[in-house]
Amino acid sequence: MYIVWAVLAFSMLIVGHELGHFTIAKLNGIKVEEFSLGMGPKIFGFKGKETEYLIKALPIGGYVKMLGEEDNVNDERAFSSKSPLRRISVIAAGPIMNFILALLLFAIIAMNNGFVLPKINEVIDNSPAMESGLISGDNIKSLNGKKISTWEDFAMGVSLGKGENINLQIERSGEIKDLIITPRFNEELNKYAVGISPAIMEKPNFIQSVNYGVLQSKSLINQTFGALKTIFTGKATLNDVGGPVTIIKATGAAAKSGIWNLLLFAGFLSIQLGIFNLLPFPALDGGWIFLLFIELITRKKISDKIIGTLNYIGFSCLIVIMILVTIKDILRPISF
Repeated sequence: MYIVWAVLAFSMLIVGHELGHFTIAKLNGIKVEEFSLGMGPKIFGFKGKETEYLIKALPIGGYVKMLGEEDNVNDERAFSSKSPLRRISVIAAGPIMNFILALLLFAIIAMNNGFVLPKINEVIDNSPAMESGLISGDNIKSLNGKKISTWEDFAMGVSLGKGENINLQIERSGEIKDLIITPRFNEELNKYAVGISPAIMEKPNFIQSVNYGVLQSKSLINQTFGALKTIFTGKATLNDVGGPVTIIKATGAAAKSGIWNLLLFAGFLSIQLGIFNLLPFPALDGGWIFLLFIELITRKKISDKIIGTLNYIGFSCLIVIMILVTIKDILRPISF
């Protein structure tokens, strides 16, 4: 049953992404021929006024097929007939919708459950925090010069520091103070910690919840780019990357721990999906946007043959990467 919830959660993110493309395409007067949830063989479908809506067998993606998307069509409603900026807006709408969806999910969670603040509630006796002079009520402003907007920012900073000294800036009674704290490895938690617990905003109003959604989304975007940096600089390996099997297992694990944890993970996954699709790689939305910016700057349309070749190569590479990561997921699974 948890796998069903996992698939439904992932499908919600795909629908949101494709709905972004679909909506902006319609607003730009582009004819959308197909709107599909899933890939592979058709399970169910119906024809609207001009769009065929489909559900397919493999819940691993989706797509919006527009008139003139793959070749030049002499029709004012074709994707290819629109200006580069209009086409960029259509392509970018999918990832942007993922960010908006994540923000809304985080805001809904906050409104119903409250959220933790980057503020100290309790300092544990004989902990690094107590030794450094931290006290209850301190607001955490920055860590090693980086602004702290959420408790997750602080926790991630401590974890990535791996026990090295941390320069912490806090606000206490309206006064800014700078402290140095050295985290210790906590055997029970299996990570570095400083010995504090966060304050909790128990009943936030609508504005506070939306603001939390914005801050949490921003925090996760920064963390994701940080993770990508470790991959591209060689600090991370294939063993640190999860594929489809890991995603389904992680979503299933979140579903087991309750609906709110499932929605929280869905928000996290939506951020990942949005950023992944914005990478300037052929066959991804970011690849399309990159080519359209070249067209915008040079004022010369890139030939369909070149675009088709690049997308074919990009898609083939993505398939190979997915296969490799899936094999890794099976042979060296991540535990949840």
